[in-house]
Amino acid sequence: MSMIESYLKERTSQHGRSTYQPGDSLEQWSRQLRLRIKERLGGFPDIASALNPVRLEHTVCDGYIRERVEITTYEGLRMPVYMLFPTERDASSENSIRPAVIACHGHGYGSREVTGMEPDGAPRAGDPGLHKDFAVSLVKRGYIVAVPELLGFGDRRLEEDRDAAPGVSSCTKIAAHLLMVGETLAGHRVYEMMRVFDYLSERADVDSERIGMMGISGGGLVTAFTAALDERCRAAVVSGYASTFQGSILDRNHCLDNYIPGILLESELPDIIGLIVPRPLFIEAGSDDRVFPLSSAREAYARLIEIYEQQGAVELLDADFFAGGHEISGAIAYDWLERFL
Repeated sequence: MSMIESYLKERTSQHGRSTYQPGDSLEQWSRQLRLRIKERLGGFPDIASALNPVRLEHTVCDGYIRERVEITTYEGLRMPVYMLFPTERDASSENSIRPAVIACHGHGYGSREVTGMEPDGAPRAGDPGLHKDFAVSLVKRGYIVAVPELLGFGDRRLEEDRDAAPGVSSCTKIAAHLLMVGETLAGHRVYEMMRVFDYLSERADVDSERIGMMGISGGGLVTAFTAALDERCRAAVVSGYASTFQGSILDRNHCLDNYIPGILLESELPDIIGLIVPRPLFIEAGSDDRVFPLSSAREAYARLIEIYEQQGAVELLDADFFAGGHEISGAIAYDWLERFL
């Protein structure tokens, strides 16, 4: 290890003032850490803008209906969201309410990548890739599914990237601009998911007490941080992200959207994800994941077990360390979600 590497390791090992300890007050620890995490993310607006939802599309698919709506997140910023609805309705009522899941895509070509479409919106003709069209799998299990277009992907790329390949994102430039004013791209994405919770909670067909989240990779970051900060998330599946900062984004080059200034001065990643306790949490990690390695995922999970055990909630924590790569599995996660939603 070179002198520079040793220096960096020493600097980034000085972290964790908010590590949860046995006997700590969960309420006090959670409240204080949440406040500081929000600050590190760049803060959120004090007053929420009116959502002003507008329906853009309506498509009948095989076994479900797909709509696209657009909502206001930040003042001056609109976000498209695919809404998937099961075709079958409860026989007892036309207006029956259902549980909902917010499905967060990772790096790729955006919300169409998890909803069975090619980048141009045509029905999928090829391999579904790492996302496995998991939003479609969820709607076919009876959930209403919200699939937001995360800032920097798909239709929410900068104009200069619109003619690039569909999988090219605008993450780096957007993140850099926000960092220059003390904000973060991660924070923007997390706050936008909170606005999706606002939107779903206003819908008459959604049971606001049964809304969960599932996300892969960068969408796993958004899922983990949103669920940690917003207790309206009743259950979370974090796929291809749960790890330690030391074992993932500090161990190899990652997209700039993963980096949050000063976050290590607050806590390592497992304790941040641990803010979800005592709500249900499920971790997915592939044995051959080269982006967020399995060894780091197992280390994070061991820490999460400690946190959940200290709260007597270990039965609400589970994981699937499956044979595969950086991808959604769902083999156990989908059934697990049904237990809680």
